[in-house]
Amino acid sequence: MALDDKTLDQLAEHLHACQREARDTLKVTDDHPDMTWDDAYAIQDRILAAKLAGGAHLAGYKAGLTSHAKMKQMGVTDPVFGFLVDEFMVPAGGEVQTSELIHPKVEPEICFVTRHELQGPGCSIASVLAASDIVLPGIEVIDSRYRDFKFDLKSVVADNTSASRFVVGGHAVDARSVDLRTTGIVLEKNGQVVATGAGAAVVGHPAAAVAMLVNHLGRRGKTLPAGALVFSGGITAAVAVTAGDNLTLSVQGMGSVGVRFV
Repeated sequence: MALDDKTLDQLAEHLHACQREARDTLKVTDDHPDMTWDDAYAIQDRILAAKLAGGAHLAGYKAGLTSHAKMKQMGVTDPVFGFLVDEFMVPAGGEVQTSELIHPKVEPEICFVTRHELQGPGCSIASVLAASDIVLPGIEVIDSRYRDFKFDLKSVVADNTSASRFVVGGHAVDARSVDLRTTGIVLEKNGQVVATGAGAAVVGHPAAAVAMLVNHLGRRGKTLPAGALVFSGGITAAVAVTAGDNLTLSVQGMGSVGVRFV
């Protein structure tokens, strides 16, 4: 790692405060251009430790940058990964307070819940499907803490990949009972269709993103536990939202889930 522990602690405290207080900041690599990927994940780990120390509980994980084209454009070979805690959870049909966020956007996703622990390296799509319990629709609310959504990928990782809120709902189905590559989704905002897509948009198969997460955790000496919730990545481009918007995600064979912004 290029940064010392004191600097990592300071950056984690700064980004955590920005998230809690809904205030923006310039990307952290402006002042630390030598930041490494290990540094970025170390900052994220410190934010998670602070949340757990404050009484939050780990709810699961999320994958971002899950389009092959986007990864090639950005010069990376894997998605980026973040954590989800219970304080981010919004009940299906519930409300998100926009005053608690900076510039929220939503992403439609297919979510996995594991039945067995998964560990890498060597985790595959087949491994994920064999270990998964259910899949269901999920709406992730991303809210980068960086001013005007201007950032680089290491800054994004340090900022816990813009995680802020999430909602799951609809009808859970057996992960092995559907072809997740061809599973279609429709995202509506205020009754108007704003995005459509299919699971294959997520690195060819949503379970592939989960496998990449497991292998990422394995490289860092961690596993994906049984009962973990995983948001496998946005199927479409993120959609900006403001107070007054109602979002509904419908997933083929899995029903729909909605959330309101107030």
